[in-house]
Amino acid sequence: MISAFEYVTVLISIILGLGITQILTAIADLIHQSKRVKVYWPHVLWVLIVLILHVQEWWIIYDLKNYAPWRLPTFLFIMVYPIILFVLARLLFPFGIQEGMIDLKAFYQDNYPKIFLFSIGLAVLGILDSLIIRGDSVQSQLLKLVVPFIFSVLYFKKSPEWVHKLVSIGFLLLLIVTIAVEWNVWLISN
Repeated sequence: MISAFEYVTVLISIILGLGITQILTAIADLIHQSKRVKVYWPHVLWVLIVLILHVQEWWIIYDLKNYAPWRLPTFLFIMVYPIILFVLARLLFPFGIQEGMIDLKAFYQDNYPKIFLFSIGLAVLGILDSLIIRGDSVQSQLLKLVVPFIFSVLYFKKSPEWVHKLVSIGFLLLLIVTIAVEWNVWLISN
């Protein structure tokens, strides 16, 4: 017999797996058509960021192994984050049959508002999850408020290209530093 945690995490894992599949398939498609693809490195960083976020979410979900009791509203709330990650994975790539060059810079510039809107959603959900599900303090969430603020500014205000480059580098570095600092916190042991 499986535990409640094992039962609910199956669907979460499927959605995260679909997002990772979406990213890896799209990367393979772009590599396959590499002669027609104009790469834009901030876009590549966003792809890497969203891929890392998928894996990070899968890893962090294990922290809920002792969470009880599981109720449908709680489960639905926890499911929203992986669903948004999946949508982000899909939004990062052009879809459908395209003729001519695939310009990822033009694609990014046309689609970054959607990417940032869903990133704002992820950041807010992450804060709410920390407060409601994990019981963290409000004070420990103050630094996390910077992320949705930055994405909100970029979403509502047209920013120069250098700002987008800086934010993509900064966010990737933030993820890497977080993983390095939390090295011993993100430990799975029996």
